[in-house]
Amino acid sequence: MTGHTVGSQRPYRIAVFASGQGSNFQTLLDSSREGKLGAEIVLLVCNKPEAPVVERAHRAGVDCFLFEKKAYARREDYEAEIAQELERRGVDLIVLAGYMLLLTPVLVDAYQGRMINIHPSLLPSFPGKDAIGQAWEYGVKITGVTVHLVDGGMDTGPVIAQQAVEIAPEDTVESLEEKIHAAERDLYPQVVSWFATGKVRIDGRRITVG
Repeated sequence: MTGHTVGSQRPYRIAVFASGQGSNFQTLLDSSREGKLGAEIVLLVCNKPEAPVVERAHRAGVDCFLFEKKAYARREDYEAEIAQELERRGVDLIVLAGYMLLLTPVLVDAYQGRMINIHPSLLPSFPGKDAIGQAWEYGVKITGVTVHLVDGGMDTGPVIAQQAVEIAPEDTVESLEEKIHAAERDLYPQVVSWFATGKVRIDGRRITVG
């Protein structure tokens, strides 16, 4: 997979899809400003115009594509508009960061191998909603976070990277959530930087970095 390195004519461009508070969006933005990401955030896509992540984007001067699902007859309709925005900006990678809508082939197929998501468990364990709560209720001693390619399924795409988080005897659900979010802040910018510098190699479900 080809990335953009020092001396490229333009920076590697990413679009962040988010629906909520935008903590991972902020982490990526901060990493970009500090020169650690190797990429520029050129667009925020959000299906909740009143979400706090939108204000974060506005303050940072990041363009937004805002929409409400109910305004469209089909998911494919708003995704077609999103695809046009991505194409117009020359987006190299889609980064899902708490985007709460399922994606259709309109985007998944167009950005195959160029769309990533972060999930708060060690996949394939505890996919879907409330992964932290699932792990807590199951009683596992180690959980973590996973960054994976998006393939259209529910957290089923090939794994790019994982970071383990130990559940200590003194932990609560709240303290575990904080540990998971800290791991996300550490891992996600690192994985984006791998894409930006062309280090990711995809061979089916086998992904190597180097």
